[in-house]
Amino acid sequence: MFDAPSWAERLGGDLFLAQSYFRSHLVVRGKPDDFAGLVSWSTLNHVIATHRLEPPRLRLSQGGEMVPLHRYAVPVTTRRATVWHRIQPAELHACIGEGASLVVDSIDEVHPPITAAAEGLERFLRTPVQVNAYASWTATEGFGTHWDDHDVVVCQVEGAKRWRIYGPTRPAPTWRDTDTPQIPNGEPLADIVLNQGDTLYLPRGWWHAVTADQGAPSLHLTFGLTTQTGADLMTWVVDQLRGDVRFRTDVPRFDTPTAQSAYVTALREAVVAVLDDPAVTDRWARSLDATHHGRPHASLPYLDQVPADPDLTVRLTCPRARLDQNPETGEWTLAAAGTAWDFAAPAGPLLTRLATGQPATLGELAQHAGLPDADVAALLTVLVQGQGAAVTGAGR
Repeated sequence: MFDAPSWAERLGGDLFLAQSYFRSHLVVRGKPDDFAGLVSWSTLNHVIATHRLEPPRLRLSQGGEMVPLHRYAVPVTTRRATVWHRIQPAELHACIGEGASLVVDSIDEVHPPITAAAEGLERFLRTPVQVNAYASWTATEGFGTHWDDHDVVVCQVEGAKRWRIYGPTRPAPTWRDTDTPQIPNGEPLADIVLNQGDTLYLPRGWWHAVTADQGAPSLHLTFGLTTQTGADLMTWVVDQLRGDVRFRTDVPRFDTPTAQSAYVTALREAVVAVLDDPAVTDRWARSLDATHHGRPHASLPYLDQVPADPDLTVRLTCPRARLDQNPETGEWTLAAAGTAWDFAAPAGPLLTRLATGQPATLGELAQHAGLPDADVAALLTVLVQGQGAAVTGAGR
């Protein structure tokens, strides 16, 4: 299982958050079968065969350069004049044998076990997660020595891979930056081999070079963590101030220097007032969690309401949904996907069970909450219509 508690246990929980997260790389040794339930070579073959994956969604990279698409795919025109590229297995194999690495972006969107693992990590670290699959067969570097603009959690699924880690040359670089980090000199600060079942955490901006030079094909998953910087916090602060007339007033660009100075002073005072709130970071974090769209999932064929069928499987679709109880009234508020719902106190056990992210049948939820199936169905209807939950059909 890869829910939030299991991710916390794997990475080190509070110790990881206090000592490694954003700060330093971390290697966690595991057992060979730790990731067996997430993905396999058969899974990868199935994804390639059954999805129209076009670059950059599916790509080959060698020596830091993209392998031209025509070398391993052919264009196909449908009768509706839509052009897509069909992967040619023999040519794909040939390119990989010559040293190319295979990448499948956002594999969490097409393979449910990885989706569940991504949601679990998102619940633990409270940030959106995207998962890419990487497969390599040779000692040739697919991407050269490089750095990423987001933190990563790497899970070695099959084989082994060598990581030469150099550390950062510019503190906290971002994809939209004022300068470019300098290429590192000298020897790496860490030269490690990830074996099957091992995990690596690497902060953004840390240079690294990766090769499958251990004599066996390598398959690993990279869980990319969305960066949330001070610039993002300030963007949110400005959005909060759009109701303030000082921020709606036109900039007096043609007025006197004195008037322009007074205008800037007024803006500064408004921003400082928000930042002086000791709870501003928590307010920002709660806003991000409550408004993130999560992973929307349709609930067909139930268009209008969820039926009181105890065998229907239900789950929240927003991993960072916020659930709070009013200490005075006992009422519960669930905030997710930009909507907040208020529920009476008896709904608490049901909402708490849903908030774990694990799927459950309507009957299990009703029993857990001590409520009739019809009442649970009505509550779930509200959540499904607000895109906070999804009914995935009978069974699991």
